[in-house]
Amino acid sequence: MHIHNVRGQLFEAAERVLLRGGPDALTSRAVTEEAGCAKGVLHRHFTDFDAFLVELVLDRVHGIEDHATTLRAAAGTGGVVDNLADALQELFGPVTVAIVALITFRDSLRARLREAGLTGIPLVMQGTAMIAAYLTAERGMGRLAGDADIDTLAPTLVGAGHLLFADRTNAPPQPDAIRKMVTTVIAGALRPLQP
Repeated sequence: MHIHNVRGQLFEAAERVLLRGGPDALTSRAVTEEAGCAKGVLHRHFTDFDAFLVELVLDRVHGIEDHATTLRAAAGTGGVVDNLADALQELFGPVTVAIVALITFRDSLRARLREAGLTGIPLVMQGTAMIAAYLTAERGMGRLAGDADIDTLAPTLVGAGHLLFADRTNAPPQPDAIRKMVTTVIAGALRPLQP
């Protein structure tokens, strides 16, 4: 089996364990059992369990960066509220919410992530940058007011979005609730549609 396939198998297993049991349940043994492989497989590809977790987070960061390119390309098309609501729903899927909880739960993981150059709360920071880039593009196209404060709007949208999605025991928020929050946050910056 190629290393890439082993890594992917282990990452998917870790995500399933996280979704099922939360940060407390995530151990190297739980991951390898979930993946159906020997514990030594994980340690052959990663120096230790925290190194594995850093790579898991980095894999998710790259996914957000890919989504940021797609979102940025959507500027000027569709509705701004719809684009932002869809982006937040994509950003705060169940796995991302579980990984953010894991990051806040494990001091050693946060330290390793800082060593890897990821500051703040990884995934949330990249999500904020993604939303800021999109808002900046929309402002440049005139769909947001020229004085729209992107540095305030982006983290406000991401923070409020995270609060909507953070409850892992209930179903995700309804699309209408996400749209209402986005509409409320950007109401003062959104330019009315031109005829």
